[in-house]
Amino acid sequence: MALHERLEDVFRTVFHDDEITLSDTTTAADIKGWDSVAHINLMMCLEQTFGIQFIGNELAELKSIGELKGCLTQKGCS
Repeated sequence: MALHERLEDVFRTVFHDDEITLSDTTTAADIKGWDSVAHINLMMCLEQTFGIQFIGNELAELKSIGELKGCLTQKGCS
């Protein structure tokens, strides 16, 4: 499964919405229910799914799905 598809699966799980469709320009403001608690859940699910660890506010500093994909790619995820 491609990185983008895996990300969509994570987002659909975390936000309990099977209709979420991500694009590289999608931001937190575009996802209903993305608050501070959901952000922590998202971070934990991403770390578990991709076998990585975010350092400090690394995830919070990413402004779009495109930036998240770039970060995951740098961490060796595909």
